[in-house]
This record gives sequence, C-alpha cells and structure tokens, in this order.
Amino acid sequence: MASEENNRGAFRIQEFYCRKMDAPIYADICAAIADGLTRESRTGARVLDWDGEPTRDALPLRLIGGLHALVRAGADTELASVFAGNVSAEALNRVLVRHDAALLPWLVGPPQTNEPGRSGALIVGLLEIARRHGPRIEIIEIGSSGGLNLLIGRYRFDLGGAMLGPEESPVKIAPEWRGNTPAIPTIEIVSARGCDIQPLDVTDPAVEARLAAYVWAEKPERLARLENAIGMIRERGIDLVASDAAPWVEARLAEPQEAGVTRVLMHSVVWQYLPDESQQRIRAAMAEAGERATAERPLAWVTMEPDRALGEQVISVKSWPGHGEWDVVATAHAHAAWVQPGGRSEGEEGVYLDAAARVTV
Repeated sequence: MASEENNRGAFRIQEFYCRKMDAPIYADICAAIADGLTRESRTGARVLDWDGEPTRDALPLRLIGGLHALVRAGADTELASVFAGNVSAEALNRVLVRHDAALLPWLVGPPQTNEPGRSGALIVGLLEIARRHGPRIEIIEIGSSGGLNLLIGRYRFDLGGAMLGPEESPVKIAPEWRGNTPAIPTIEIVSARGCDIQPLDVTDPAVEARLAAYVWAEKPERLARLENAIGMIRERGIDLVASDAAPWVEARLAEPQEAGVTRVLMHSVVWQYLPDESQQRIRAAMAEAGERATAERPLAWVTMEPDRALGEQVISVKSWPGHGEWDVVATAHAHAAWVQPGGRSEGEEGVYLDAAARVTV
C-alpha cells in the first residue's frame, strides 16, 4: 500500500543495497533522505506521496540520478559537497528547493542504467547454454535500453583467470570471481538483437550524459567502462529497435531458426518494469516455443534479475529440450563487480520486502 512510511522505507532498502555494494556515500544520502526529506520542495512532496511501489519503481535511483546530474553539470556547490561525503538532510532539502524544476522530470521514468558490467554476469548464463547445446548462440534481448549488453560478444572477460572474448576489445570486464576458475566452453555469438520500449541512442551526447548520471559517483571505473562501450557503438552499431517486449519476443520466436544455433532470450534488471500482461505473454510464448525446440534448434532463457531481499542479482537459465526448469547458475553484484558461481547465498541476512517489491520471472 502506498504511504509516506513505505516511500521513506524504500530509501532505507536502497541504503542497505548501497552499503552491501560498497557505496557508503550513496548509502548515507539514502539514509538522510529516508530520515529527513521534507515537503518544502515539490520534488520532496512527490517522493513522499509516491503512489506506486517505490522499491519496484526504483524511486531512490530516480531521485539520486537527478541529483548526480546536477553535480556533474557543476550546478550546485553544496550538492557537490554532499556527494563528496558531507551528507546532511538539511543540505539535501535546500538543494531540492533550489533545483525543483530540474529534478522533477527525473522522477517520471525508471532509470536506464544500461550497465555494461552486467555482461560479466550474463556471460555465465550463456556459457551454461553453450555447454548444454553447443557453441553457436543467437541473442534476443528485451529491455535493452541503449544496447550496451548487446555487445557481449565483443567484450573481453576475465572470469577468475579464464579469459574469453576478443583480446583487442576496449572494454575488459573482470569481476571479482568468487569461485574456482571455470572451464570455458567454446562459444560464438552469431547475432545479438534487442528491443526497448524507449531505446536510447547512446551516441547522442545528451543521452550519454543522462546514462553517466545514473553511474554512482563513487565508482569511476564504471563511468570509464560506460564511455568505452559507447565508443564501441559509435564505431560499429547494434541491432536495437523500439517495441513492447511481448509482441517483439513473440515475433522473434516465430522466425525461422538456423540449424545448430541456440536462440536465447536474455534480459537483466528489466522484468520488474514489465506489466503483468506482458510477463504472462512472454512466459506463454517461451513455453510454446520450448515445446517446438529440438536438439538441432534449441531454445534458452538467460536472466539476471534481482533478489531484492538480499540485494544481489540472480543469474538463472532454462532451456529446451531437456532443461525446462529454472536453474540458478550464479549470483552477482548489481553491476557485476563480483560474481559467485553456483546457487543462491545461504543463511545471509537480508532486508524485509513487501510482496509487491519482489521480482519473479
């Protein structure tokens, strides 16, 4: 149920995530907002009166993205001091009053972080599919945002000392690997196509600036990786179209499939934003296509979606024929700063979530 208490609580939940992900300044900002946000500004009132499920809607990330954009633009010295670690609710409320008009639009839509580091977790799922069904993979991705994870076949990976991908790639992804060095099967990304309800042209400087605002200020290595990935798209584009997810998936699954190639539906941190009807249509379309799948033309589903209670991502796979149930192949940091192969964490203390905030594919 929407309430001011629940909306403040979303910032406490995000504080938990930020502390777990080694972002103490962002955690302090979330705590200050949770405890001290007022209705002096229209932005503050809009946050406190949010009528959706604030954690599922990523309300804290919407607001903090807008604040970081002001910092990056050099628009407010007091706010810059907050982002340097001098955090107080009083300062944040003053900033919101001064920059109400600039901040309100950041609350309108969900953040499109489009973190290329997520490929460091998604690749674990794709490798499992290659082990099951062979090396050649065709990716169809929903919720692609600017398409940076469509570059997964062009990135260089270091997975606990196991190397994968083009050596000359300008983007090298090396998560902290919390497990044994994996055996890497042969894998070839034959094609990668994506859709988004509002795809971003990351080669547009204004779009690049918006994406950079969603990169946490405490993580400059993420910003460098984002800039390099965008440079790769400027050099050679991607196949990304505007579409609702469900009809696009249905259309892709109906297309002829090359023999010896596994068709893979892939997505990361997008399921929570899909309407229930779209989710149901995609599940039904995949189940129907799975029944038609053969050893010569397999089908797979690879997801990186949040376990919000623990503040980590779960990389799950299912495939047809023969593997029609979900298997968890790894858990990961939200930006894949670390990846832990294997099942979910056991016995770890999490945070309480209302049922509406949970994500189930």
